[in-house]
Amino acid sequence: QVQLVESGGGLVQAGDSLRLSCTASGSTFSRYLMAWFRQAPGKGRDVVAVIGRNPDNTYYADSVKGRFTVSRDNAKKTMYLQMNGLRPEDTAVYYCGANVRAILTTPLLTQDSDYHYWGQGTQVTVAS
Repeated sequence: QVQLVESGGGLVQAGDSLRLSCTASGSTFSRYLMAWFRQAPGKGRDVVAVIGRNPDNTYYADSVKGRFTVSRDNAKKTMYLQMNGLRPEDTAVYYCGANVRAILTTPLLTQDSDYHYWGQGTQVTVAS
């Protein structure tokens, strides 16, 4: 069983920055494929960014490319999402997910059904 805890959300103005964190339990975090998803009111959960077991291997949704950066610190068992240039349309609950069966050749998975464990979510609200 893996527990994920997100933090760092809040209410900000358009153009501001936030950094989200996702800390995992367990001792094999470095082996997990990790991702950030978000869910806006009335919508489904969409991928934002994915980071592979090799932290140089990343994926971003087109809507956040150039503004958001995903990273991981395996020693701290933590994944981060640095969000710059926030827009009102970024308002959502942000979730981190972990795929614990990934191997080095696993591609960067972008469907929420591919992730085995989820955090409770953290609200990000961007005012215009």
